[in-house]
Amino acid sequence: MTTLRNYILHHKTKAATLAAFRVLFGVLMLGSLIRFVAMDWVAKFYILPKWHFTYYGFGWVKTLGIYTYGLFAVAMMACVGIIVGYKYRIFMILFFLSFTYIELIDKTTYLNHYYFVSVMSFLLIFLPLHATFSIDAKNKGIDYKYVPSWTVDSIKLILGIVYFYAGLAKLNSDWLLRAQPLKIWLSTKTDMPIIGSFMNQSWFHYTMSWSGMLYDLSIPFLLLIRKTRPFAFVAVVVFHVFTRILFDIGMFPYIMICLTLVFFDSSLHEKFLLGLKKAFKINDLDSNTTVELYSFKRIKNILFIISLFIVIQLFLPFRNLCYPGELFWTEQGFRFSWRVMLMEKVGYTNFIVKDSVSGKQFHVKNSDFLTSFQIKQMSFQPDFILEYAHLLGDHFKSQGHQNIQVFVESYVALNGRLNQLFIDPKVDLYKQEEGFHNKTWILPLNDEIKGF
Repeated sequence: MTTLRNYILHHKTKAATLAAFRVLFGVLMLGSLIRFVAMDWVAKFYILPKWHFTYYGFGWVKTLGIYTYGLFAVAMMACVGIIVGYKYRIFMILFFLSFTYIELIDKTTYLNHYYFVSVMSFLLIFLPLHATFSIDAKNKGIDYKYVPSWTVDSIKLILGIVYFYAGLAKLNSDWLLRAQPLKIWLSTKTDMPIIGSFMNQSWFHYTMSWSGMLYDLSIPFLLLIRKTRPFAFVAVVVFHVFTRILFDIGMFPYIMICLTLVFFDSSLHEKFLLGLKKAFKINDLDSNTTVELYSFKRIKNILFIISLFIVIQLFLPFRNLCYPGELFWTEQGFRFSWRVMLMEKVGYTNFIVKDSVSGKQFHVKNSDFLTSFQIKQMSFQPDFILEYAHLLGDHFKSQGHQNIQVFVESYVALNGRLNQLFIDPKVDLYKQEEGFHNKTWILPLNDEIKGF
């Protein structure tokens, strides 16, 4: 306890590290939001769909229709405030709330890196990223030279969790012993210049699978060690650039490359800030009073919140252990666990609405209610299927239909296996409730996937 107390109270690092991280984070988030709007994805994912698939407990989060553009504008404005360090904490809270609200509108668009942005932005609310090189510091006339080391280390810890847990998730028989789903994906890239001929080679599939696992498990530790840090960062750049070339994964590679710079010594961040000052002709804050160390108000409350938050991040990815069955098949506890690009699932799901008294029934044309992207995601994810069954039941009930039952014929193929019956066709899904309990109406996978 004495050692921990000493670390919290007396270990310090240059404030430039947090300032550089703030600028990079703000620029990357602003670029991501602009890209999202420019690709016309706001309309495609949040405005045009008739129905949206919600997260359990967040059904109250609704699309704002055309005003969703306003929500994006708010998030962009917050990014600008973060970049320049103006009213930093207010704008970081605003960014966290607006970005997270956008992501909660429809889980069809769930991606691990969107979740990462929400996780990181929540943490950054409580850290003094505006202690130096900010409008806040200039307005207050106080420039802090140092910040407590734990403020930077907490960022490193979150990044380490993302990488290490992604590596743990790859310790499974599909990834290591079958090279799946990489074998499926890489086999479609044979037209690539130079390396296209490798894409159908079994040795290349296994090399990519095993190297990806070893990279994720080791990279946080290699970045922490001064001697291996430069080589580790080269590996980060090569890995993320290569995956960006192979797969359409948006801004995530650039985000991870830039934010990983937080592991480097503060001298690098000071040079980065100096370069920004020269490039944009920013006046030095020489008139400010330089204070040695940033001190927190309500330090106990902040440490409690951050500690609880980190504990949640450490244990939440293992909640799948509370459920029986194959995780990749049932997906119970799959999201928010840093299981990145581990599954290739293809599904065909047909819904039957039935009158339990007369026995009359009809098949639903999914395209009458869902977009093609929603249909694809719904077809193999159990919670989507259940929610859609309830949406259909409520819809036809509102039209005057009586004694409604909703059944499903669903076949799914996982990681190159033959498709098999996915949902019990005898179960009326309209009577099943969503929750954290085990979904017994998911039929078991006719195979075993060993490992995490």
